[in-house]
Amino acid sequence: MHRLGGVRPRRPRRKPVGRLVTGVSGRALVLDEPLSLWGGMDPTTGELIDAHHPQRGARLTGRVVVMPSGRGSSSSASVLAEAVRARTAPAAILLGEPDLILAIGSAVAEELYGVAVPIVVLPADRLAAIRDGTALLIGRDGSVKTA
Repeated sequence: MHRLGGVRPRRPRRKPVGRLVTGVSGRALVLDEPLSLWGGMDPTTGELIDAHHPQRGARLTGRVVVMPSGRGSSSSASVLAEAVRARTAPAAILLGEPDLILAIGSAVAEELYGVAVPIVVLPADRLAAIRDGTALLIGRDGSVKTA
């Protein structure tokens, strides 16, 4: 076997490709409890289907979903990406703490379909100040303003 002097051949570097995420807007849907998209959202309709969630039956499509955190299941990433494909995804998701699974779902959707769902983490006091139905504008820098 031919050795390369202990140096592995380098893979060609891919030039990073990115999209400028433009601002999105929508009416706030403030959830009383965290939600797992896996088993909690029907990606074909955008409906909240978790039988135990207080807002079962609400539509997430085009809304700015506001919740303290996500709730488990790594499969939530695939549900979010599928909702983007089906055009039933929320306009954005505002959280009180980071959620890697939702961020991955948004990144996968952007890679596959060219659309990312903005995921923004806000301090608890700012999150609590958002009222259900409030028109919100999410800037490309992650800023959140009332529209």
